[in-house]
Amino acid sequence: MTVPSPHAGTDRFARPLRYLYRVPLLLWHLLIDLPLVLLLMSLTGRLQVGGQRLEHRLIRGWSAGLLRIFGLRLRRSGTPLPDAAVFVANHVSWVDIVMLHSQRTMGLVAKHEIARWPLVGWMAHRGGTIFHRRGSTESLGGVLHEMRARLHAGRSVGVFPEGRTRDGREVGPFHARIFLAAVEAGVPVQPVALRYGQQGDAQTTVAFQPGEHFFGNFLRLLGEPARRAEVHFLEPIVPSEADGRRRIAELARERIVAAMES
Repeated sequence: MTVPSPHAGTDRFARPLRYLYRVPLLLWHLLIDLPLVLLLMSLTGRLQVGGQRLEHRLIRGWSAGLLRIFGLRLRRSGTPLPDAAVFVANHVSWVDIVMLHSQRTMGLVAKHEIARWPLVGWMAHRGGTIFHRRGSTESLGGVLHEMRARLHAGRSVGVFPEGRTRDGREVGPFHARIFLAAVEAGVPVQPVALRYGQQGDAQTTVAFQPGEHFFGNFLRLLGEPARRAEVHFLEPIVPSEADGRRRIAELARERIVAAMES
């Protein structure tokens, strides 16, 4: 028998109120802020401010603003590596993409379907996402080739090595092959733990529910109570310190799991 949450009655009244003020904020962010960001990006090109491209600062700022509209209050620990690196993170929802883009500009490896998602698809394109068709060996080969090219050019790449979103209850096994690009390019791998709620108690809430698609998850999370969202940049792994891609994958997962449980 399912026991009703003690907060269910309160949330039944609070959720409509959240939609009442968040929907206008979201529309403003999409219809006003987004065009302004796009205009500034087109005008400034590769202009740098404080040693960073203004375009990247704009994307990070817009992404952080979107998270606030959804009631997510960002907390960061650790520092993302400034140079070429492979960032690897646990994966529960589309929100993970926005979280990473709010902290560090990187070309994420993501499933091809995301390109068609409203809003997140645009963000993915602007962020230089490398799209991958799941189950295609040929596609994976192309992804690894593009990752190596970007890393050699001094650019960073982000990967969700579980290969798919999870239900938030655990961090799944990491696919080792995706780490091959870091080994061949000789760049460090930095694990990133993404945690939602107090001590991660909202992981399962943020995650896709059974049968839930992007739009349903998007609308549901827009009405959720405000909560903490943590991004932990952990100790990097230098390929020369680990024995091949499998060991790097194991170490990265171990560090993320440890951070999630701390």
